[in-house]
Amino acid sequence: MATSKIAITIEQNTLNQLDLLVRARRFPNRSRAIQEAIAEKIERIEKSRLARECAKLNPKFEQEMAEEGFEMEIDEWPEY
Repeated sequence: MATSKIAITIEQNTLNQLDLLVRARRFPNRSRAIQEAIAEKIERIEKSRLARECAKLNPKFEQEMAEEGFEMEIDEWPEY
């Protein structure tokens, strides 16, 4: 995957904590730590967005849609 170099501003205390994680070999370098943090945050946002969208669904309507035409098809199923 292609990468781009950017400049960021970060609080000194946060940078100190980041450097401790790198020294403890939790991450190979600052860039990797920040990349993983951003990717994790984006994933959380996407999951919460999906949860919000799912909460908008009407369970009864969704069940009816899932079962629509089901009665006609059941006669065509092989008997086991």
